[in-house]
Amino acid sequence: MKSAHETLSPTRVKLTIEVPFEELKPSLDAAYKTIGSQIQVPGFRKGKVPARIVDQRVGRPAVLDQAINDALPGLYSQAIQEQELQPLGQPEIDITRLEDGELLEFSAELDVRPEIELPDFSTIEVEVEDATVSDEDVDTQLEALRERFAELKDVERAAADRDVVTLDLSASDKDGEKIEAAQAEGMTYQIGKQVMLDGLDDAVTGLSAGESATFSTTLVGGDLAGDEVDVDVTVTAVKEQVLPELDEEFAQTASEFDTVEELRADVVERVTRGKRMEQANAARDAVLEAVLEKIDAPVPDSLIAEELTARRDQITQQLAYAGMTMEQYLDTEEQTVDEFEADLEKRVRDSLLAQFVLDEVAARDEIGLEESELTQHILRRAQQAGTDPQEYAQHAMEHNHVPQLVSEVVRGKALASVVEAATVKDQSGDVVELARLQADGTYSDEADDAEQDETPDTDES
Repeated sequence: MKSAHETLSPTRVKLTIEVPFEELKPSLDAAYKTIGSQIQVPGFRKGKVPARIVDQRVGRPAVLDQAINDALPGLYSQAIQEQELQPLGQPEIDITRLEDGELLEFSAELDVRPEIELPDFSTIEVEVEDATVSDEDVDTQLEALRERFAELKDVERAAADRDVVTLDLSASDKDGEKIEAAQAEGMTYQIGKQVMLDGLDDAVTGLSAGESATFSTTLVGGDLAGDEVDVDVTVTAVKEQVLPELDEEFAQTASEFDTVEELRADVVERVTRGKRMEQANAARDAVLEAVLEKIDAPVPDSLIAEELTARRDQITQQLAYAGMTMEQYLDTEEQTVDEFEADLEKRVRDSLLAQFVLDEVAARDEIGLEESELTQHILRRAQQAGTDPQEYAQHAMEHNHVPQLVSEVVRGKALASVVEAATVKDQSGDVVELARLQADGTYSDEADDAEQDETPDTDES
């Protein structure tokens, strides 16, 4: 087999493949066997019909069609490897020449990865916010912890913010007909902490047990999502949330610490770790954005169109689940349709280009993958999806998602190396130590890092 290719554009090539007929013999033999097993000829056992009889009954062209169709995928793959091309999507194949017994020639037009000229990542400098922890950050965490241990006390007064009320709800359409799926009794609700129905907080605030109110709202879930309804709400009980005092007794009850000072110090450390992780995520986004600004490479239009369709479908499904239409979503985001489409296309283009760039970095730096890294990635993805890791892994294998998961890990490692090569500073002008940042938000010990770097080479070759 001989193959050659010509460049049609920076992201599209045309392959030409010539195949001597003797290389098609295995496919021809298989085609005769398959077709011979499907026809009945007097005097011959099924599956034992000679080739000449098959030609007489179904015709040589039918056999050639089946043989060529069976052979094309393998021949195409072989040509791709010979020409060292990286295809994107499915090719457009055309049989250009067929001489029975002599030669098969076909062409394949396909999109390929653009050539990426990587910039010097050490010249990139970005700025991120300081990873500072304010007293308000700590107080918010301590308040949330106190709420976990709060007690509810019945009160003989009107409901107020943060109170926990017991409600009966009854929704009716604009004709006054009760909606069977929108009735509830004895429902517990905390004012100001939950968002269930728009207008509910205002309606129940100021009501005492036994009092009712009516308000209008839009349903956001179920089959009636988007419908305007009138809701009758009755408060049957009002409870006040009584928070425990922030003292030594609480510290010992709610944690492993003996004093409030120790508990507060632990909260500061945990919030600090979280801030560092947020800072690292912001740094990765900023560095990648800066890298993309330095790269001028095209992305195949067909690939963009395919991804845009997938993204639109995903957004439509998410909006439907949330009970919103696209028009409502655009109103919320204060965007026009044209602005939404332009923003979506830019994000798709940047995302695809980022994949090309990170794949190029991984290839250049020979970034590999260890089995433990893939396992940890699967565990994280399963946790995010709320599924059992074993089931998630099984589903990934059955639906051929493992290559995608492998790519995600390798690209993540490539991005980490790019970020470490760049200079990242916080708003105070200090260099952010991303190389030492670990997955839990702590820093690795510098002494341990130095010891690893100074480990002698035991290779005696």
